[in-house]
Amino acid sequence: MPRAKWAVASLTVVLLSTGIVVLQRTEGARPAAVTTDDALPSRALGLSGHRRLVRELEQSGEHTPGMGARSPRTAPGPLRTVTGPLRAARPLRLRIPSLGVDLPLTAGRAEVAWDTGGPAPGAAGTAVMMVEGLRLGELRRGRTIEIPRADSRTAVFTVVRISPGRASGHEGAPGRAQLRLVGGETAVLARLTGQRRTH
Repeated sequence: MPRAKWAVASLTVVLLSTGIVVLQRTEGARPAAVTTDDALPSRALGLSGHRRLVRELEQSGEHTPGMGARSPRTAPGPLRTVTGPLRAARPLRLRIPSLGVDLPLTAGRAEVAWDTGGPAPGAAGTAVMMVEGLRLGELRRGRTIEIPRADSRTAVFTVVRISPGRASGHEGAPGRAQLRLVGGETAVLARLTGQRRTH
């Protein structure tokens, strides 16, 4: 009998020890690592849903506030050829890309002055602008002059003649939109050839 009791006691101790070890392993063990198959779709793709959406919007050119994407409205519209004059509208700026000129037309500025007694740039007739300090003599035929206007359109003129002297006046072909820049001892005549929408 003592031997039987000893065997039962030993078996009980072994079972209790095994149970304690099993419990420790199941309760204290770290959770199993998530495999690729169990992972969320966004993690499998390497992007969270928000970041994936932002990237898709950036690639399509849409603007996402705060993400640094450029709004398509900041870009100028396509250049369109015109066959006739535009409606009259107040000029806002003078741009001559080949000379690096981009000046606002504001009261009190000596660099650019529009002769308001004549047509507005882009309207029928010859608009005249007096300019100071610009290298008009460096312009060449075929270069462009741009006049952004208050009607959200930019009138684009192509230079047809560069003349010495201070030729001025609003004379020109009837019904044709032209621009004359006068500065120093140089006069430039340009013809309206296109327009683009500005935003």
